[in-house]
Amino acid sequence: MGWIIFALFIILFVILIANISVVQQSRAYVIERLGAFHQVWGVGLHFKVPFIDRIARRVSLKEQVLDYPPQPVITKDNVTMQIDTVVYFQITDPKLYAYGVEQPMAAMETLTATTLRNIIGDLELDQTLTSRDVVNTKMRAILDEATDPWGIKVNRVELKNILPPQDIQNSMEKQMKAERDRRQAILQAEGQKKSAILIAEGEKESAILRASAEKEAAILKAEAEKQAAILRADGEAQAILAVQKAMADSLALLNEKAPNDQVIKLKSIEAMQKIADGKATKIIIPSEMQGLVGMANGIVEGVKEQ
Repeated sequence: MGWIIFALFIILFVILIANISVVQQSRAYVIERLGAFHQVWGVGLHFKVPFIDRIARRVSLKEQVLDYPPQPVITKDNVTMQIDTVVYFQITDPKLYAYGVEQPMAAMETLTATTLRNIIGDLELDQTLTSRDVVNTKMRAILDEATDPWGIKVNRVELKNILPPQDIQNSMEKQMKAERDRRQAILQAEGQKKSAILIAEGEKESAILRASAEKEAAILKAEAEKQAAILRADGEAQAILAVQKAMADSLALLNEKAPNDQVIKLKSIEAMQKIADGKATKIIIPSEMQGLVGMANGIVEGVKEQ
């Protein structure tokens, strides 16, 4: 009997231990009691009633990523392309996720494919290639609204790759090459234009500087000639003043000595000699000096005969 009680005790202990669960961070357990929803376990230690409660679903509350394979999509202008989509989502309500839809991930994939076809079907090829942000925004809004009854929140949708047919890709590459060649020609022409403008502006500035230098040189030359003329005039004026002063001093000395007529006449002859040394071609001699000049000539001749 003792062994039976001990065995029952061991069995009971094992059952109790087996029905203790620890829920980790960012996870939730959906619990059913007798086949019906009972509660959602959050983070922590929980006990399950044996043979009555069961864990219906273990749910991760982290943000998850679904990378779907490329889907064939037809654009508005009847171009078939392959587009693969990436969906970022998070489970916000474990109860709705467990009971809202059968196989939620498959439902998400099907819903994403149909939504993508509907949106791309309203766009042409060029719009599809250049409107990724518009497509992403529309898909996120539609998927988030559609998956809300499933306890799923779609945070972000991205078009991973857009692959047009090979002939379309070849045409696009040729178009891009022609566009690059056109831009290169435009840039080269603009560069030549700017270079010609810079050269012309440089020549213009050089001519202006050269003209300004010539003008300044002419001004400086005129100033120098002006200063030289002023200095010459000042020199001549000072020379004339000096001569006048010397004559005035000489006359003053003569007046002080009270010279007789003969001395005055001799001074006049000396003055006439100085005048004769100049560049004048004609000299007018006063009548009262002619006799004195003749007498002086006679004296000179007498001296030469001796």
